[in-house]
Amino acid sequence: MPLRSSLYSQRSLVLTLVALLGAGFLATSLLSYYASRASIRGNIVNTELPLTSDTVYSEIQKDLVRPILISSMMSRDTFMRDWVVNGEQNPEQMTRYLDEVMTHYGAYTAFFVSNTSLTYYHAKGVLKQVKIDEPRDAWYFRVRDMKDPYEINVDPDLANKDNLTFFINYKVYDYHNRFIGAAGVGLTVDAVIKLIDKYQQRYQRSVYFVDTFGRLVLTGAEGGPEGARIGQGLGELESMKSLVSQLPKPHSGSYEYSTHGQGHFLNVRFIPELNWYLFVDKREDGALSEIRQSLYLNLLICLLVTLSVLALLNRVIKRFQSKIHAQATLDSLTELPNRRGFDILAVQALHEAQRETRPLTALLLDLDHFKALNDTYGHMAGDQILIGFARDLQSCLRHADIVCRWGGEEFIVLLKDTDGDTGQKIAEKIRQHVEQHEYAYNGHSLHLTVSIGATTLQREDTLHSLLSRADHAMYRAKQTGRNRTCMEMPHSTYA
Repeated sequence: MPLRSSLYSQRSLVLTLVALLGAGFLATSLLSYYASRASIRGNIVNTELPLTSDTVYSEIQKDLVRPILISSMMSRDTFMRDWVVNGEQNPEQMTRYLDEVMTHYGAYTAFFVSNTSLTYYHAKGVLKQVKIDEPRDAWYFRVRDMKDPYEINVDPDLANKDNLTFFINYKVYDYHNRFIGAAGVGLTVDAVIKLIDKYQQRYQRSVYFVDTFGRLVLTGAEGGPEGARIGQGLGELESMKSLVSQLPKPHSGSYEYSTHGQGHFLNVRFIPELNWYLFVDKREDGALSEIRQSLYLNLLICLLVTLSVLALLNRVIKRFQSKIHAQATLDSLTELPNRRGFDILAVQALHEAQRETRPLTALLLDLDHFKALNDTYGHMAGDQILIGFARDLQSCLRHADIVCRWGGEEFIVLLKDTDGDTGQKIAEKIRQHVEQHEYAYNGHSLHLTVSIGATTLQREDTLHSLLSRADHAMYRAKQTGRNRTCMEMPHSTYA
């Protein structure tokens, strides 16, 4: 029991060490992951997204704000104002002017509507007269009455087969600051959507525009957040409701939100030229996928290392257990089983013999006058005799037989599948072999004899009763002159 308790204690210690090792690996990997994650998140929110927003803003200035600048230039152009003030004498002059604007600046359309004549001029010529009761002309009268100098509006373009177009409608004033008309240029909606898609592909971000009322005004071909389309309010989206109330004041800010379990980083920037918010949105999984894969790889490596350590420790434990078991059950001098080892082997042998009704003979051997030999030649000589006798004893037995050093100069043998007569013959063989053998030590030839007690297993026997009879037989061999074999025959034997 102490040995088993010791082994259990050792195993518990090893498992504890492995658990600590695994926990250490796991803690290190997770701490590294969360530290890197926090660093990446901070870099995205504080550096990457703002820089992307700045870059997209620069692109917008080139691609979207440029038409506003062109419209502003047209509204301040002296030719246009002089031509209107002088009575719009030659319409072809305005047509050529608008055509030059389109050609030089690459605009999709260019126009001017006179407040005096309500004439709609285009690079292709005079299109029509605008009317206050015509729904398609409502934009003009809205521009005329608004306080802001311009607006961006989406309408069908009459001059281009009603293609949906982004118009920049700019108010035109004479030299006395009186309203004399509206001028501007336009871009097709498809062209603007392609611009948004170009931004998104180039920067690997979602890019969309929201007006001050929280409505989407520009998105890519796949729509805005959660696939929202132009005209849809962000407040209608569950993930964006709380965000709408936080639209940046002043006009900049970084935010985080989640939709369908997916985190998003968001940078919002107000563009005064458009009076819109620019939203640059980056999904968290795309930003953290590499570091997450690194975490999984680290955990896999940690698992493999831990399993390897566990396997090595398990192997060491088994070898240690085998060594301890051998030390506990083997005699260190003769390398034969000791009493502990014999008890384990003998109980199993007796159980098999009694269960299968098979004969078994026990021999108890004692070296004669061993103490005198020890006193004469020393304990080293005695040890050499015991080692030699153990080898000779094994040479006279089968591999299946059990032999052990019982203690001192006493040995026990269990002969499996052996009845009394055969057992007695084997005992005599051993006795004669020992009597005739010479044991050399330090130049001396030493002779030994052995007294042997033998008995056979009975149905009701225990190991103690069997060995007790063998001991009685060996005692009689000692009392009757030594160097002989005596049998302790029971009243009944196995056939």
